[in-house]
Amino acid sequence: MTRSRPMPSLATLALYLLAGTAIGLLALFSGIPAAPLAGALLGAGIVSMSGQLEPATWPAGTRTVLEIGIGTVIGTGLTRASLEQLQLLWKPAVLITLALVLTGLVVGLWTSRLLGIDPVVALLGAAPGGISGMSLVGAEFGVGAAVAALHAVRLITVLLVLPLVVRLIVPSTAGS
Repeated sequence: MTRSRPMPSLATLALYLLAGTAIGLLALFSGIPAAPLAGALLGAGIVSMSGQLEPATWPAGTRTVLEIGIGTVIGTGLTRASLEQLQLLWKPAVLITLALVLTGLVVGLWTSRLLGIDPVVALLGAAPGGISGMSLVGAEFGVGAAVAALHAVRLITVLLVLPLVVRLIVPSTAGS
């Protein structure tokens, strides 16, 4: 049985929110896709990793409310045109999904053996998925923080590097 941590003070949670908001807003000037998300992740993560504040434990239901909000924002971007595109792109969607899942399994197992880390951490860390979803799955196995760390590195790297690579490979998307 795990012991729950005491709830941090509102001032502590406010400092996490301030750090995430400040770096998230600052990231808007970077021009990277999903800049506020990456910036907020980086800002709150730096504060959390500094060890200067007690770890944030958000009130029950906070994550659920935020995930519903994010899902709603993403969902409202899905239109009839999205459905039409999916009718054309279902084969690549299936192929990409299978390739990512299989690659994640291979990379996770290989990483575990090569670097001697916990196979659960390696498999969940290499799995295609979002940081919050995979962290929740990791928490069920008792490795949520390690999985979150791996996905945070992946997410920040992808958000910073991939747009540059896309612009180099497909120059015509630069003005789109």
